[in-house]
Amino acid sequence: MVNSSTVDTFGWIKGVIEREIPKEAGLTKVDFEGPSIVVYVTNHNLLLENSEPVKRIVREIKKRVIIRADPSSRKKPEEAKKIIESLPPEAEISDMNFDDGTGEVTIMAKKPGLVIGKGGSTLRNIASSTGWRPTIIRSPPIKSRIIEQTLYFQSRETEYRLEFLRNVGRKIHRPLVYTNNMVTISALGGFREVGRQAIFVQTLESRILIDCGVRPGAQSAFDEFPRLDFGDFRVEDLDAVVVTHAHLDHCALVPLLFKYGYAGPVYCTKPTKSLMTLLQLDYLDVAVKEGRPVPYGLKDVKKELFHTIPLEYGEVTDIAPDVRLTLHNAGHILGSAMVHLHIGEGLHNIVYTGDFKYAKTRLLEQATCQFPRAETLIMESTYGAPNDVVPSREETERQFLEIVRNTISNGGKVLIPILAVGRAQEIMLVLDEALKAGIIPQVPVYIEGMLQEVTAIHTAYPEELARDLKNRIFHKGENPFLSEHFISVDDRSARPDIAEGGPSIIMATSGMLTGGPALEYFKLLAPDPKNTMMFVNYQIEGTLGRSVLRGLREIPLSDPSGKIDVVQVKMGVESVDGFSGHSDRKQLLRFVSNLSPRPKQVFMVHGEESKCLSMADAVRRFFKVEASAPSIGDRMRVK
Repeated sequence: MVNSSTVDTFGWIKGVIEREIPKEAGLTKVDFEGPSIVVYVTNHNLLLENSEPVKRIVREIKKRVIIRADPSSRKKPEEAKKIIESLPPEAEISDMNFDDGTGEVTIMAKKPGLVIGKGGSTLRNIASSTGWRPTIIRSPPIKSRIIEQTLYFQSRETEYRLEFLRNVGRKIHRPLVYTNNMVTISALGGFREVGRQAIFVQTLESRILIDCGVRPGAQSAFDEFPRLDFGDFRVEDLDAVVVTHAHLDHCALVPLLFKYGYAGPVYCTKPTKSLMTLLQLDYLDVAVKEGRPVPYGLKDVKKELFHTIPLEYGEVTDIAPDVRLTLHNAGHILGSAMVHLHIGEGLHNIVYTGDFKYAKTRLLEQATCQFPRAETLIMESTYGAPNDVVPSREETERQFLEIVRNTISNGGKVLIPILAVGRAQEIMLVLDEALKAGIIPQVPVYIEGMLQEVTAIHTAYPEELARDLKNRIFHKGENPFLSEHFISVDDRSARPDIAEGGPSIIMATSGMLTGGPALEYFKLLAPDPKNTMMFVNYQIEGTLGRSVLRGLREIPLSDPSGKIDVVQVKMGVESVDGFSGHSDRKQLLRFVSNLSPRPKQVFMVHGEESKCLSMADAVRRFFKVEASAPSIGDRMRVK
């Protein structure tokens, strides 16, 4: 049904702003910038001192409002830089970038708290004295190549970025055309399987894609990629893409969307933006090295970067005329988020958990279970079988350290194939504490693959980490990621020497032996029975890791020249499940039990078929809620 009472949304918003902004503030322009309304004034200090007019505007239009100084009233960048540099030297400002288009100055500092000031007082002083709106970024104590490159690329494309944000704003704030109350969810990937997650949410007004990943271990593109050919899905018609976290089974193919015509925004958290870019570039690099066709190029990753709009947890954001997005902590990896979509004015609310951990870990806080409304829940089921109950974290760490201690005592090496993001940093925390306490012998811990860069990104966002760890970093000056026990291996030619050397611990990607340095170390270490390979993350069906874990002991692998060698696996093979960033069966059920409010229907995803079906049955029986496990290609009308 077409809405016959459409109004000029922008005209109405502008009218409210013109009415409320005092004449002395000198209003010069009102514009869209992504989901925000940007108001330019010549006397912005007036609104810094009295925020009531802005509060009234926000209450009436229910949009995010940003006040900016008109370009004519800003200090020149050289002058502003001197004022900012007069901050206490203890802040250790390392760089500044002035964006003429947005009027923002990005300040990188090792101690951002001193730049922010108590209650934001220093930020207000910077804005008041310079006319530039400050954004603070923490300079990581470990140099992050990806963060530096991201800032560099963005500084060179400010005009493109600004025009893009204005276009997004016009689309978000367009008048509603339809009043029909239809909401559908289409299963494009990750349903009754693990990998290639892609969920298509559609109303008559908007089209939103949540996640777009690959399936590790797939033998063909047909099985590796989401089914973007289903139904009326069209890349160029999407209003928004939301990425829950940076693992490749959720984000690897987002640049592919840009290659085939998508020109809209990508929403995620700030850490996910950095990690996602890093892992996508590595995905391309590995594909080239292995002689596989690459689905997209570097220019598509860059375009995604320019189109990404990072959000904070709890920040409510318009992403379409009838949809508001809020991201919540998922406790899975750094920056991982649960997605809450508020559709219409109270019409329907969807919560998608993404991958989540409903338990506190050394690295992260427990996932949230409180939402304003939630009629439909889409929940992961990776460990959804009745026997998928992992031991306690204390027991898990005891088992892990015992395997390490026994292997090293026997003169062997411990190889830990690991996911670069999340699990690796959790294991680093355990190892650092054990080495300092003398629980395991003092041996080098070699960090391979992307682990050093990923860890650097973790040090850039300590405020997102678990409270205990955050307090150690902020208040005690202890950063375990900077421990002397960790040795970064930057030259692959060092691998044979490490393999031939004394007892050590080797942490290397990829976590499922699908490629990367872990596979190279596996070839070198597998024939020696003194060595141990220890899996600490889920092994997807079809991966080499899954096969080795099941007992395969003669493995044909090709060398760089293409010659096939059969690797005899004589090393010990162990699996320690309790470190998982996923919720086990008990945690999944406890999450549903504690979920507030209780949803009317639940869809199980991201699990092998039997596990999705088992979880759906359990939710129906225990909570008397409609629950099912859709298949790929299914389309569910939820309203």
